[in-house]
Amino acid sequence: MHFDLVIIGAGAAGLFCAGQAGQRGLKVLLIDHAERVAEKIRISGGGRCNFTNRDVGPANFLSDNPAFCRSALARYSSQDFIALVQKHGIAFHEKHKGQLFCDDSSDQIIQMLLKECAAGGVERWQPCSVQEVQTLSAESTEASAARFELQTSRGPVRAHSVVVATGGLPVPKIGATDWGLRLAKRFGHAIVEPRPALVPLTFDEQAWAPFSALAGLSLPVAVSTGQGKGKARFLEDLLFTHRGLSGPAILQISSFWTEGQALQIDLAPEHKLLPLLQSAKQESKRQLGNELASLFPQRLAQAWLERLGLASQRPMPECKDKDLQNLAQQLQAWSLIPNGSEGWRKAEVMRGGVDTRELNSQNMESKRVPGLYFIGEVVDVTGWLGGYNFQWAWASAAACARSLHANTAIA
Repeated sequence: MHFDLVIIGAGAAGLFCAGQAGQRGLKVLLIDHAERVAEKIRISGGGRCNFTNRDVGPANFLSDNPAFCRSALARYSSQDFIALVQKHGIAFHEKHKGQLFCDDSSDQIIQMLLKECAAGGVERWQPCSVQEVQTLSAESTEASAARFELQTSRGPVRAHSVVVATGGLPVPKIGATDWGLRLAKRFGHAIVEPRPALVPLTFDEQAWAPFSALAGLSLPVAVSTGQGKGKARFLEDLLFTHRGLSGPAILQISSFWTEGQALQIDLAPEHKLLPLLQSAKQESKRQLGNELASLFPQRLAQAWLERLGLASQRPMPECKDKDLQNLAQQLQAWSLIPNGSEGWRKAEVMRGGVDTRELNSQNMESKRVPGLYFIGEVVDVTGWLGGYNFQWAWASAAACARSLHANTAIA
């Protein structure tokens, strides 16, 4: 069988690219090894899919080659995808900092993408595994001639172009694998070392013992890591867990954190604690524990007083200045070093992937193998938490589909 285009991976990027390419007149085959389509979309955003962000720019992405994402993001914006969602009559809402979610269910986005594929006459084989991808020797001078042969569980297929949209390593229980990375390596591509991103962080069990009882407690914080130009800082909610820290603040900073690096956490980012405590010493007769509980959740206040050996029953006028200074310092500049993360099981995305220095930023095509493309999460472009990674999927897929259409039109 011969196709203009075979796309491997029926997730966000693969589905969108297939629909876009099919509607441009290409004969498209979409292959995925999983039984269910787009499971990562289905479970995203608590089942409501944070499908994009109103404010997306290159600064919201991490890569060893930071400028790479600029072209694709500029040519397919979040407004473009929002227009598609509206065209399909999907109701949505803005939840926080530009993050857009379906009012109903993430399945609406999946069905929208499937309808787009149907409109483009896309053929989908699922479940179907790909055992091998081989380049063919030049059999014709025509630009439309087959350049690849794929050995699949449903038989051999030939195609003019192949798009790898196999995603990253997070959530292996829904079928995530390193297949796309292994294929890239086989064709000579460098790989930026993959690691879990947007992931909860963990701590040594003994060191975390004083905080494990706070599991389930959440509060807004400022969290930072790194130094100088490499410093990252986020103002988001933090969640205590039995093994460490999670919540949007930690998921965000985890993409920037490296092993051995400390986190700095301000547990009261909207206050200057020392002046408040000093004022309370002069004006309040309340106990230290009650005063602190007026600023923090009570469990947190009590845990910190116990950690620092301060009596919660002590009246504020009797508190020592040095104790109040230390308390304010500990709460607003808490420094701690994670011993790791919850790994691929809990990570939302992968940082790293196919080195973008070996891809064309205009169309995602390999500079090593003509006709071979990489899009979405398999590429070394990682977005912040908040719909940015989906927008990269849509933008990289659109850039690829436009190029494929242009190349076929020339043929």
